[in-house]
Amino acid sequence: MPDASSPDPLVIFTPSGKRGRVPAGTTVLAAARALGVDLDSVCGGRGICSKCQVAPQTGSFPKHGITATDSALSPWNAVEARYAEKRGLQPGRRLGCQACIEADTLIDVPPESQLHRQVIRKSADARPIEMDPATRLAYVEVAEPDMDEPTGDWQRLAAALAAAGHPVTEAPAPAQLARLQPALRKAGWRVTAAVHTDGAGRSRLIDLWPGLRTEPLKGIAFDLGSTTIAAHLTDLSDGRVIASAGVMNPQIRFGEDLMSRVSYAMMTPGGAEEMTAAVRAAIGDLATALGRDAGVEPREITEAVVVCNPVMHHLFLGIDPVELGQAPFALASDAALDLSTAELGLAGFNPAARLYTLPLIAGHVGADAAAVALSEAPETSDDLVLIVDVGTNAEILLGDRSGVLACSSPTGPAFEGAQISSGQRAAPGAIERVEIDPATKEPRFRVIGSDLWSDAPGFAASVAQTGVTGICGSGIIEALAEMRIAGLLDASGLIGSAEQTGTARCEPQGRTHQYLLHDGTPEGGPRLTVTQGDVRAIQLAKSALYAGARLLMDARGVTRVDRVVLAGAFGAHISPKHAMVLGMIPDVALDRVTSAGNAAGTGARIALVNCGARTRIEAGVRRIHKIETATQPRFQEHFVNASALPHATDPFPNLAAAVTLPEVGFNTEGGRRRRR
Repeated sequence: MPDASSPDPLVIFTPSGKRGRVPAGTTVLAAARALGVDLDSVCGGRGICSKCQVAPQTGSFPKHGITATDSALSPWNAVEARYAEKRGLQPGRRLGCQACIEADTLIDVPPESQLHRQVIRKSADARPIEMDPATRLAYVEVAEPDMDEPTGDWQRLAAALAAAGHPVTEAPAPAQLARLQPALRKAGWRVTAAVHTDGAGRSRLIDLWPGLRTEPLKGIAFDLGSTTIAAHLTDLSDGRVIASAGVMNPQIRFGEDLMSRVSYAMMTPGGAEEMTAAVRAAIGDLATALGRDAGVEPREITEAVVVCNPVMHHLFLGIDPVELGQAPFALASDAALDLSTAELGLAGFNPAARLYTLPLIAGHVGADAAAVALSEAPETSDDLVLIVDVGTNAEILLGDRSGVLACSSPTGPAFEGAQISSGQRAAPGAIERVEIDPATKEPRFRVIGSDLWSDAPGFAASVAQTGVTGICGSGIIEALAEMRIAGLLDASGLIGSAEQTGTARCEPQGRTHQYLLHDGTPEGGPRLTVTQGDVRAIQLAKSALYAGARLLMDARGVTRVDRVVLAGAFGAHISPKHAMVLGMIPDVALDRVTSAGNAAGTGARIALVNCGARTRIEAGVRRIHKIETATQPRFQEHFVNASALPHATDPFPNLAAAVTLPEVGFNTEGGRRRRR
């Protein structure tokens, strides 16, 4: 029993990041409901539906300031034991309606237990791609064994493949030899072989089928992000995307940003191995689910490509990322790698499937940036283009035919809806679009899952199933920009009082103010506000983004760019006007700001189906010049100037021609004007 004088246990839920103290003995489900955590349940807490399954975590979590032990939750009870016996529970899972919180704990809510499922917005671009896959099918007729000229079945198969233009240079695995003889004899010495050839010219047998196989092989392109993992199951004969899916990166529970995960690896014995196991399991589960849902057998999935940032790259490959947390940010290797999925322990693939990782550009600019470069080809641009892959860690490219520069900037998870008071991941019910009337200061909004604005007839019915649950990344960007346009927010980022702004929606919050975006309490929903802390979180993120872009412009010796391309899942949903109002990107004409969608995922798909593209990007990254933001003396200057909305010193003439920003100032403290 906990000491009655001690504070109530602290519970932290991931991936939402929501936390709070609850009385000891509170069920996990009750705590989730009290804290607004998205945990499903349909049986009224009787332990029947299993919708509320959770995964309690144990160990030291310095980022969250707690150490969680096995005794943080009550022991298994009879209801859980009966459910596990009858229907089974995955190892490490508990029923949230039965497990009671007894001490500080960290609870992960898996995707299948979330009532409002995360919307993974890294959809596949439908562009045509030239086909030149590394793994190809070859139909051959193999000579039968001859007692007068005895040779092994493998040797005769290899000779037939060589004669057909598919020579095999690597010895087969024992498991392949075990399947070889039955396959050859089943179809009268006629077989179809899958042969993989890597960039070094090494070729190996992947699989063998009796007779003529016409069903094409499949591959999966993975965009392994800090926050989400997106995957595209692809036909290796024509590049068609058969199915796409995504999940939250389970490493979020160890830290929302990359440096938090590096710190976890540094400070927790076995921490790096723990994160490696988590992400490999997630990728294997994602591959398995994609194949199952598309009706594709794992044996047919013979290729994979993974793109990711350097920290994720090292953790995925089982490399301690400690060196990436300190100068000079040395990579274990920056080369492209051709590996076996089996040696990485990935489920859902052919046992002999191959996995390719794109090369890394530098210690903080990874294979995802290389994939963006492969997709967008800035080195072929006639005008100077700035490509910004917006995410928890932003990768930025600046270039044209004369050369390409690259850097990364630590924007943090605010753009993903984290660290925001009413923030949430992109899921049905989340506010994603916002407009505020400059005259009345009244807002209207749209949520994911409904095409209607909140002031339109039928809106309430359209969101009856989900409700209005929070604000996602694109929603908070538009909300802040609209507040700036409407005169509710000044250039320094201060929210005005009701008296200063003329609307009662600007409410006092301690010594600052907040703007009421939506009050759902009459319907039993949440009260969604934009607080001063939310503004500061976005200011920090956007300042880092803009400062990184300005460092590349300094290195190039320019003060303007010709066009801007927004890439990434989040970048694809940012309104150019609102991004410019906040000063996230340098000033250009709004029609010169375009979206490339999930450019990193597109680059991964190009590399998946085209060997020549792999060769091009491996050579191309050596020509990209890297700027390290952490060591640049002007980074802090650019960062501070960029904290203003849109900017303290840089002119924004194109923005001024399109949007009028009111000159307001709310230099207040507790509602009263400060004395100078």
